[in-house]
Amino acid sequence: MGSEPSKTDESVDYSTEKPAVELAGVTKRYGSQTAVDNISMAVDEGEFFTLVGPSGCGKTTTLRLIGGFELPDDGVLRLGGNSLTGVAPEDRNLAVVFQSYALFPHMSVGENVAYGLTFSEPPSGVSRDERVSELLELVDLTGMAERDPETLSGGQQQRVALARALAPGPDVLLLDEPMSALDAQLRQRLRVQLKTIQRELGVTTIYVTHDQEEALAISDRVAVMNAGHIEQIGTPEEIYYRPKTRFVAEFIGDNNLFSGRLDRLDTDSADVIVNETRFTISLDNNSTAVRVGDQVCFCVRPEQFVVDGSRNQLAVEVVSAEFLGASTRMHTGWETRELLVRTEQPFDGSIVVGFEPTAAHIIPNNK
Repeated sequence: MGSEPSKTDESVDYSTEKPAVELAGVTKRYGSQTAVDNISMAVDEGEFFTLVGPSGCGKTTTLRLIGGFELPDDGVLRLGGNSLTGVAPEDRNLAVVFQSYALFPHMSVGENVAYGLTFSEPPSGVSRDERVSELLELVDLTGMAERDPETLSGGQQQRVALARALAPGPDVLLLDEPMSALDAQLRQRLRVQLKTIQRELGVTTIYVTHDQEEALAISDRVAVMNAGHIEQIGTPEEIYYRPKTRFVAEFIGDNNLFSGRLDRLDTDSADVIVNETRFTISLDNNSTAVRVGDQVCFCVRPEQFVVDGSRNQLAVEVVSAEFLGASTRMHTGWETRELLVRTEQPFDGSIVVGFEPTAAHIIPNNK
């Protein structure tokens, strides 16, 4: 499997001559199982880059390969253009924050942060105490240096772990689901803080999560992984509105997928026949591979539907509705299938919904 062409060849971003982190054809096997299969990607200097996917997709293995905790069976990893082959983890100038806080209970908060400087001097010529103080201020824990870690909340402990990782001024920060143990509200607050800290320091960050919303909210770019492959790399907007594969369309957020036959095609639009209903879809650069007569798939996000409006109309029956505060998610029936529709106000009974041609996105060859 490692010798097969990478699915990401066209997705690799070489916008900088020497990316901060680069993987080229990297494969990792455990016995007969291939955890990471011939992946290639480039992370730019100062970028917040997220690996997202279901459990077992290879995202944590990829992070561990970058950190040097696992060795690739094939391929090359580079840091700032330099090969990492044979370079021990402690010599890569990388920092890692894992799911568990792993704070030392016998040390104070300040001592935990200072432990990050055990094997290196503080950057910028400051003293250890000055470095600890500026990091505690950065993570909004000023005045807590003498506190015991066990007296802190989960979010505060995670920020101590982050400060400890940042203490030596690493070139790259690796984060392996650092907020997975926190409640939803705290996760939202902490991810805003994390993004602010990352922007302020300009540190290249590679983040691993299974949470699609978190990936979209926090990232400059996202790599969606599945079964050891990278399905797509792009900005959060590209991933959400222009998925390149069916897996990405189904995995990232709510979506409605339609399968049908391409009946008409011109330079900027196409008609797709689904169960004898004709839909007109606008085309973009990702749709150039399709041909008249092809079986294709297109997707429409629930919020793209408009009640009693738009060009492509469907008569649906509201089965149930979920009040979500600012919006209502309705489960509706159309012919023999379910459609998700999100509106500001709830509806019931039979309604007509529609979507504009620009709201739909074609996925070639039904992949």
